[in-house]
Amino acid sequence: MALHFELVTPERLIRSESVHMVVVPGTEGDFGVLEGHSPMMSTIRSEADVEIYVTAGAAPEKIKITGGFAEVNDKGLTILAESAA
Repeated sequence: MALHFELVTPERLIRSESVHMVVVPGTEGDFGVLEGHSPMMSTIRSEADVEIYVTAGAAPEKIKITGGFAEVNDKGLTILAESAA
């Protein structure tokens, strides 16, 4: 089973794919999201890295983002970032 993950900025859709896990840099601390995670929303720390694990045990791919929100729902994880590099 996999988690549907989307990373979106005001300019464009950066990523939309199925992954194993994503570690989100929330303002209250980092949190990992796997498939089946409870629904929640969080603000995101500015100038932080999102860590994307495509498969279990894989090295994370890191994408630097600036601010925004993360939403986990029954469809997966969506991060709405101010910018991403």
